[in-house]
Amino acid sequence: QEGGVVALFKICRQDCFRCLYPQTLRTLASICCVEEGMHQLEKVDGILCLADILTDNTHSEATRAEAAAVIAQITSPHLTFTQHLSSFLENMEEIVTALVKLCQEASSGEVFLLASAALANITFFDTMACEILLQLNAMKILLAACSDKHIVDTPYSRDQVVTILANMSVLDQCASEIIQGNGVQLLMEMLFERSSSGNSAEVAACERVQQKSAVTLARLSRDPEVADVAVKLSCIPRLIKLCRSPTERNNSDSVLVACLAALRRLAVLSPDGLEDSDFQQLVKPRLVDSFLLCTNMEESFV
Repeated sequence: QEGGVVALFKICRQDCFRCLYPQTLRTLASICCVEEGMHQLEKVDGILCLADILTDNTHSEATRAEAAAVIAQITSPHLTFTQHLSSFLENMEEIVTALVKLCQEASSGEVFLLASAALANITFFDTMACEILLQLNAMKILLAACSDKHIVDTPYSRDQVVTILANMSVLDQCASEIIQGNGVQLLMEMLFERSSSGNSAEVAACERVQQKSAVTLARLSRDPEVADVAVKLSCIPRLIKLCRSPTERNNSDSVLVACLAALRRLAVLSPDGLEDSDFQQLVKPRLVDSFLLCTNMEESFV
């Protein structure tokens, strides 16, 4: 109401205040979670300002990371008023390009998390983003980052990466990229995601990682080559374990549904990998019946 968004963007447009950019952008990320903040951002061409900061390599990594945080905030799929961001589409390609570069060059896990969170949200925001990411070789960059434990160092980061993979996996060209970058191996590893601390936010992030990796496997397994790799990497036994053992999936229904769907897709191509009881209970019935069976399953029967 007091014109805070306008004032903060004024600071971000003056070179003499460069040392204040990270704090200013962090404040903007906090304010722009409400609709009025978003309206103000649009009125002052805030998206253009953010794009300028992200694409200008003379800015510090910290400044560009905080600009990515504002992008992540305003494109959040949880917000219901992002349709106002018409100017975002005009600048999307250069923003996505800058964010991929930030992921590739990130010097810390925090920078990677902010950049990848922005990318993940953008893939929900507009489907064209996935095609841009494909052209930019983003799949290769993200998969490579996952092998660096200093950069992708938490379930929260892996959640962002697998969100991007899940949204990109609707494109047919993604299958070959996933295979070339050992992406199926990564998805298999993500099916084992567990919280080390036990705190509720981290447990929830682990559940999202398991669920989205199963969703991505199910989508990609329409390509026989991906399905073949998944079977060879023993994805079927792991999916069965997640279906049959509630503790393996933290009693998550969303993980169960995703794993049943992936298992059914792979079972079509490799029925030999299933015991008869697995086929009768997890694959053959209607999905809802298998779901009900697994949600009521006692741990002692596993």
